[in-house]
Amino acid sequence: MYLLGLDIGSSSIKAAVVAIDSRSPVATASYPPTEMAIQAPQAAWAEQDPDMWWAYAAKAIQACLEMSQVKVTDIQAIGISYQMHGLVAVDQQGVPVRPSIIWCDSRAVEIGDAAAQELGADFCSQHYLNTPGNFTASKLKWVKENEPEVYSRIHKVFLPGDYIAYKMTGEMCTTISGLSEGILWDFKNHSPASDLLNHYGIDESLLADIQPTFSVQGSLHAQAAEFLSLPVGIPVSYRAGDQPNNAMSLGVFEPGQIAGTGGTSGVVYAVSDQLVHDPDMRVNSFAHVNYQTHDPRVGVLLCINGCGIQYGWLRKLMGEENVSYFDLEQKAAGIDIGSEGLSIVSFGNGAERMLKNEAPGGQVLNLNFNVHDQAHMYRAALEGIAFAFYYGIQSMQQMGVQVSEMRVGNDNLFQSSIFSKTLSSLSGASINLVETTGAVGAALGAGVGIGQYASLKDAFNNQVVIKTIEPDTAETSAYQGAYETWFNQLQKFISK
Repeated sequence: MYLLGLDIGSSSIKAAVVAIDSRSPVATASYPPTEMAIQAPQAAWAEQDPDMWWAYAAKAIQACLEMSQVKVTDIQAIGISYQMHGLVAVDQQGVPVRPSIIWCDSRAVEIGDAAAQELGADFCSQHYLNTPGNFTASKLKWVKENEPEVYSRIHKVFLPGDYIAYKMTGEMCTTISGLSEGILWDFKNHSPASDLLNHYGIDESLLADIQPTFSVQGSLHAQAAEFLSLPVGIPVSYRAGDQPNNAMSLGVFEPGQIAGTGGTSGVVYAVSDQLVHDPDMRVNSFAHVNYQTHDPRVGVLLCINGCGIQYGWLRKLMGEENVSYFDLEQKAAGIDIGSEGLSIVSFGNGAERMLKNEAPGGQVLNLNFNVHDQAHMYRAALEGIAFAFYYGIQSMQQMGVQVSEMRVGNDNLFQSSIFSKTLSSLSGASINLVETTGAVGAALGAGVGIGQYASLKDAFNNQVVIKTIEPDTAETSAYQGAYETWFNQLQKFISK
């Protein structure tokens, strides 16, 4: 017997078929072959057609089924992971009234900032663990202000994963975790964010019904089943945003555990059992997949814009685009910790939320023409990205978030021993590289939702840890000294 998982990204749709007994994937696939288009009708806007996701989901599922050769009648449940913070608004027939305003669209920044000022930052932090910002609620307010005719036709508001689940089941529902990522959940009152909705003049009836994250939220109806080449009646039993889902996929459920990714941008996602928030809003807090009102689990999300993009830029600048990252690592490994005083600040990919929206830009500091060469540059780049991660983790620790173990996927920057060892040694956390994907995690989440597994720990009890990086206690002072040099230089380029 098998489970099906989907990961609805903004670049592609990924699918995985997972064997229930082994908890291992038998096939994974993604579609389209190239990145999905993002429409930008104006500067700083980002939109996608929700029905494009639906069409590509069918393609990814079909590719998975063909690859695995499993009997479709053996698929027991479906789980969905999705790009966070998006707005999908539908009419009474469930048809989108406009393209989705997705996560990287920034048109509603001023609306969210004004609401925070008018409601009070302290009120927002206590009730929503965030200020309204550029999240889903503020995007809906933008539609109300700027597209009144479109707004008048809205029957329900969805997160992207809610829409895909609706297309499968015909059920219009969401989750507490989903509402929290849109700043539509009041943690203090254990209810939808009525004060913010009233402030925005938005009727609470536009929100979909709330279902538990792990539960049968509907079953595949005939039209959807035919479109997806699946049997009628398969339950949809799990949904969550991509970052909570990625953390779950890595086995991160409890306080002290953190998940990390190091792609073009970087993410650190920590779990707390307290309703923590950052007064400076350098990081954001949302309901984790296992959040309960009586037993909270809050995911604290740190995003670092300047991450792998800097290392890729440096490789290109050095004229080594055809040189593997493994070979670059070998060059850098010949240089001592601290790169003989050379520091690289990686914040060159726009404003950084963890720097209170400062944009210091990328900086190469203390360059000595008589000392430093390519290898120094590569080492300083890897160390600089690790320093940025550590800088952000310190913000989380100041909130009382425990950091003892980091779990990461076996890809991107964490495959670099220099990067991983630097971060582990500074933070004191062991780093475990785990073989998994978001779509696989979503499939296993669906298994929890139908009661196939007794608990989250049961569902993820056979994860393969490929490698563990432990703090290098013998070199802690060297790493700390290099970090302090980097930090002191950074202060010259950001506001006090």
